Amino acid sequence: MPTKISLSVVIIAKNAASQIGALIDSVAFAGEVLVVDSGSEDATRAIADARGCRVVENEWLGFGRQKQFAVSIAAFDWVLCLDVDERVSPELAASIAAKMELPKHFAYRMPRRNRFFGQWLEHGEGYPDYSLRFFHRQHASWSNDEVHETVITTADVGTLSGDLMHESAEDVTTYLAKQNRYSSLHAQALFDQGVRAGYGKLLLSPLARFIKFYFLRLGFLDGGAGFAHVAIGCFAAFAKYAKLIELSKKSGQK
Repeated sequence: MPTKISLSVVIIAKNAASQIGALIDSVAFAGEVLVVDSGSEDATRAIADARGCRVVENEWLGFGRQKQFAVSIAAFDWVLCLDVDERVSPELAASIAAKMELPKHFAYRMPRRNRFFGQWLEHGEGYPDYSLRFFHRQHASWSNDEVHETVITTADVGTLSGDLMHESAEDVTTYLAKQNRYSSLHAQALFDQGVRAGYGKLLLSPLARFIKFYFLRLGFLDGGAGFAHVAIGCFAAFAKYAKLIELSKKSGQK
């Protein structure tokens, strides 16, 4: 794909020097690569600058608002929103370019393939893990959620071919720490929205999640890595509701 297309790849980043170079290299087809940095103390900005990216500094607003800020200042209306631990496969790049020539929709989802325990997952929660990341910004936008942000659109959503490759974690310790942080943010967001949970939810939500992804979505076919990936996701659901119950109890004591 020698000709760049009228598309902005938007990336939010902080201290991502070990990952962002490979991501930028995978989107060389884009007319703009925009990196919104929130105070990196490593070489993130230097790496992005060296690869010709447009780098903008912006204080952290939360995942949803930060991504929407990046979308709002992009050079093009068509945007592809990516995380620093993701890579665009050649097949996905070709599919995006083809849709840009004659788009039939204003928003597109893509299959995301997760890597865990050094293995690319093919079932369960790890694949195809469809993610809506490619859209026209006049017809879609990011939610304001602090965590577990989503793209909101009333347009019909198309599906791209080719995989978005996601390096789920550098190691298990990092992955568990991220899940712990996200479960705290999600519990707080639910609490602020007036959502409350009891011990039944604490029990049933992880159980339902395990049945869905390990059995119905065939996560067991990915062996030990598949089991670990689903199990950690179930524990994160348990932690989220445990933290929500704790917030409710603390609120009642005031």
